[in-house]
Amino acid sequence: MAYEGTTILLAEDDIILAELYTERLKQEGFTVVHASNGEDALRYVGEYSPSLIILDIMMPRMNGLDVLKAIKENPETNHIPVIIVTALVQEIEKINKIMNPADAYIVKSEVLPGEIIEEVKKRLNTEVPAAAAAPSAPTPPTPLPPTEPLI
Repeated sequence: MAYEGTTILLAEDDIILAELYTERLKQEGFTVVHASNGEDALRYVGEYSPSLIILDIMMPRMNGLDVLKAIKENPETNHIPVIIVTALVQEIEKINKIMNPADAYIVKSEVLPGEIIEEVKKRLNTEVPAAAAAPSAPTPPTPLPPTEPLI
C-alpha cells in the first residue's frame, strides 16, 4: 500500500469518530496510533514520531491547544504537520497563532471523514507516490501562428 510505514497520531476522545478515522486511515495503508486524551497524545508524539497528527481540541486531561503549543514549541516535533479537527469555530484565532503553514484547521461538522483523509494525504505531500506515478511524455512546444510580414 502507498502509505505503509507512515504513522498517524490520532488524538480524539470521541470513540466513535476515532474508530471511523482509524478504519479509513488503515484502509489507505497508514499505521494509526490513537490517544484518547491530551497527555497521552503528547507522550505518543515522542514515543512514535508520527508523520502527521490529527488533533481534537476538546479532550480530557490536557486540551488540544496545550498539546499543539507543546508540539510547536519543541524543536524536535515542531516540523510535524497537525490537522486540528474540532467543533470549536471560535478558537480559530488562538489556533492560527500557533499553527505553521504545514498545519490545517478543520471544523468537524463541515467535513466528511473522507475529506479528512484527503487532507492528511495533502499535508504529507504523498497523494501519488513517486514510484507509482506514470512517467509522462514531454509536451511538444505549441507552434506559433503565422505572422504577417511587417512592411
